[in-house]
Amino acid sequence: MHALIVVAHHDPQSLTHSVALEVGAGLAATGHTFEFADLAAEGFDPRYTAADHLVHRTRAMPPTDVLAEQARLERADALVLAFPIYWWSMPALLKGWVDRVFVNGWAIDYGPETPVVKKLQHLQVHLLALGGADESAFDRHGYAKAMNTQIDYGIFDYCGAPVLTSELLLDSESGAAQAHLHRARAVGQGMFQRELVAG
Repeated sequence: MHALIVVAHHDPQSLTHSVALEVGAGLAATGHTFEFADLAAEGFDPRYTAADHLVHRTRAMPPTDVLAEQARLERADALVLAFPIYWWSMPALLKGWVDRVFVNGWAIDYGPETPVVKKLQHLQVHLLALGGADESAFDRHGYAKAMNTQIDYGIFDYCGAPVLTSELLLDSESGAAQAHLHRARAVGQGMFQRELVAG
């Protein structure tokens, strides 16, 4: 089985990158393959332009960079997003990737007269979001529920992609980094366990 690991952080020495690497190590240890998409290093442009809007409205051919990202996803059985939490959500770089790549006609099919057809039911999703605040801050203000609503449900459920892991790796600046790395490796090791048992 094969996973696409998307990391959205400008610093290659960040904990976010280390978490993504540990997911990859867990996958490799269990005989699976993976590809990294380092959006910042690769210079992905997250800006949703008139060309992207044309894809949405008229099913025009997506821009070349979007087609390349869709091809990576089409090779994958699983998608892993590793990202820092900025203002209680994903960074603009990652949100722009979703906005531009998960387009009508590819991730979903819908029109004014037709119901939504979810086209990514084959793609399992694993979300690892790193935050500096502690769990009480997320619970007290409802941020965890808000993130779950907008990302797990609002993006991936809308496309039919089942979210199998959705974790907030918190207190990341207060000594919890090692535990987060262990958890990331475990996510990688367990990612395709069900398929192995079923096979």
